[in-house]
Amino acid sequence: MGKMIEEGEVVFLDEGTRLQKKTYLEDQKGVPPSSVWADLEETGHNRNAKYELKKLFPDVQTSDLFKTPKPERFISKILRIASDKDSIILDSFAGSGTTGHAVLRQNAADGGNRKFILVEMEETIAAGITAERVRRVAGGYTDAKGKAVEGLGGGFQFCRLSAEPLFNEFGDIRDDVTFAELADFVWFAETGIGYSGTADSPMLGTHDGRAIYLLFNGILGDRRPQGGNILTKAILDSLPEHDGSKVIYAAATRLGSAALQRANIVFKQTPYAIEV
Repeated sequence: MGKMIEEGEVVFLDEGTRLQKKTYLEDQKGVPPSSVWADLEETGHNRNAKYELKKLFPDVQTSDLFKTPKPERFISKILRIASDKDSIILDSFAGSGTTGHAVLRQNAADGGNRKFILVEMEETIAAGITAERVRRVAGGYTDAKGKAVEGLGGGFQFCRLSAEPLFNEFGDIRDDVTFAELADFVWFAETGIGYSGTADSPMLGTHDGRAIYLLFNGILGDRRPQGGNILTKAILDSLPEHDGSKVIYAAATRLGSAALQRANIVFKQTPYAIEV
């Protein structure tokens, strides 16, 4: 970037609030995108967008659907111009989930591996429209005529942000964090997928053959070793059994490296080992 600025390929305008990049004809690949997209057959329009959404949600009243969806063809054109097969696409105002739909369709069309991150602040829209649209597009659905529509393939994880950060200003887990909240975070950090367990046991579940445990206040007692936050021989013996490798998150351990190895345990100290 520094070289591009020095050579005048990138210039700043309007007191640095806007930038302009020069592309020379010899470096131009393909046809440059027009600033005016007048071909509605290619880009679609709002009526198309509402019709697309209604086809996906024949079981929902039109008045209850998202009021201002974007046409899927419009986003698809942007993807063809501005992304490659391994791009990560961010939509900070996901709305009806058109971007996720377009990414899945483009991947299906050219064998790409694009990923998307959709952000929607309205919880009812996020769960009932945004996520549900992507779920139906990926896995298939039944239209208003009872016809099965094949899915485009792919998948996604649906995550909710907590109202407060997990850690305080000192890097410690906040005092009011519940076991269930920390279990969600630990499971996602360890597996990369959302937690669907009941969070009523120190053994959160198994993934790829290994059991994942969390010792934390509210599940086995207070912070004293006998309370359950610190891994000791007695605590280990009381944990739900698993015939295989174990990952145990706890505030500390009283077991040495040899004992951990014999028990097939990977110990991770909270809060330091909790990261995504």
